[in-house]
Amino acid sequence: MAAGCRDGPGQEKYRLVVVGGGGVGKSALTIQFIQSYFVTDYDPTIEDSYTKQCVIDERAARLDILDTAGQEEFGAMREQYMRTGEGFLLVFSVTDKGSFEEIYKFQRQILRVKDRDEFPMILVGNKADLDHQRQVTQEEGQQLARQLKVTYMEASAKIRLNVDQSFHELVRVVRKFQEQECPPSPEPTRKEKDKKGCHCVIF
Repeated sequence: MAAGCRDGPGQEKYRLVVVGGGGVGKSALTIQFIQSYFVTDYDPTIEDSYTKQCVIDERAARLDILDTAGQEEFGAMREQYMRTGEGFLLVFSVTDKGSFEEIYKFQRQILRVKDRDEFPMILVGNKADLDHQRQVTQEEGQQLARQLKVTYMEASAKIRLNVDQSFHELVRVVRKFQEQECPPSPEPTRKEKDKKGCHCVIF
C-alpha cells in the first residue's frame, strides 16, 4: 500500500512540515495557526511539533505539524523529517530575497529524499504586512510557484493573513495527491458477486 493511504473510517491524520530559511517566520506562522497569537521574539527553532484538530471542507482532520530549523547547521535533521512528511509548507519572507532564492534548494531536496518528480507542497510568502520592506514581488512569488508547479499564497503571521488558509490549502493538496496515489476502492458488492462462481485455475 502506498504511503499515506488510509483504510476505513476514522479521523484523517496529516504530517505537515514547515520548511524555509532562518528568520522567515516559520514558527510565527505555525504558532499563529495553532494558538492564535503572534510571537514577536525570534528564537531560532531546532524542531518543534504541534497537533491541531480541525475541519477542512467538512472533513475532520488531525494535523501533526513539524516546525523545522532554517539554519544550515541543522541540515542533517532535514532528511529525516523530509522522509516522514506528507505535505510541505515552503516558507520565505517577502522582505528577504535570499530566503526566496533558497526555496528552490528546499524543494529539490524534498523531491530527492522522496524520490519523486512532484510531492504535495505550497509556497508561502510570509511577512506580507511589511509591504514597504518588500524585496520579492507578488509576481515573482507566482512565477516561482509556476516553475515548482505549486500554489502560491502570501501570508502574515502578524496580522493573521492567510495563515489558516495556507495550512488548509496544503491539506487539500495532500488529499488530492493521496487520492491519486491510492484511489478509493470501488464498491465491493458488485465485484464480489462477479467473483463468485468464477474460479480461475492455473496449471
